[in-house]
Amino acid sequence: MVLPVYVYGSGVLKKEAAPVTGDYPGLGQLIADMWDTLYNAGGVGLAAPQVGHMIRLAVIDASAFKDEDAAANGFKRVFINPEILEWSEEMSGFNEGCLSIPGIHEEVKRPKRVRVRYLDENFRERDEWLDGVPARIVQHEYDHIEGILFTERLAPIRRKILAGKLANIARGKSGADYKTKIA
Repeated sequence: MVLPVYVYGSGVLKKEAAPVTGDYPGLGQLIADMWDTLYNAGGVGLAAPQVGHMIRLAVIDASAFKDEDAAANGFKRVFINPEILEWSEEMSGFNEGCLSIPGIHEEVKRPKRVRVRYLDENFRERDEWLDGVPARIVQHEYDHIEGILFTERLAPIRRKILAGKLANIARGKSGADYKTKIA
């Protein structure tokens, strides 16, 4: 089932999410609904707070970038309770967007490589180094479960320039072609 995506101005996007336990009610269905929502909206990553669930869960499918980054080819994962353990010192910039901030794309610098530990959808522990686009998407979704939006990583002058567009999104004028919600 496609869920509405909470957009800029929604309080849920600014709160830190809680850890997921194996007995979380309807977790399998929520993951399936998050995949449906992600693909319906044309995204590459979606965190549970973006659909109103304040838990540390994200789904990522980086395959849309497979022609630009070989690491993205076949990269499709569920991240439960992810922890970023290490970051590379080398940074890279990328024109990021966000389903919760429709229509806005900005250059964001992030570590090029990260080590992440997480549970997969079967609650098996994983620990891996990610590079390139997958590393970037994981960092973006990790920010969501920490209550951080990518616009907060921009220079103050860029945030000021975007203030009008962000205010419109918060007023329900997002122009998104998928279901959105403000709360």
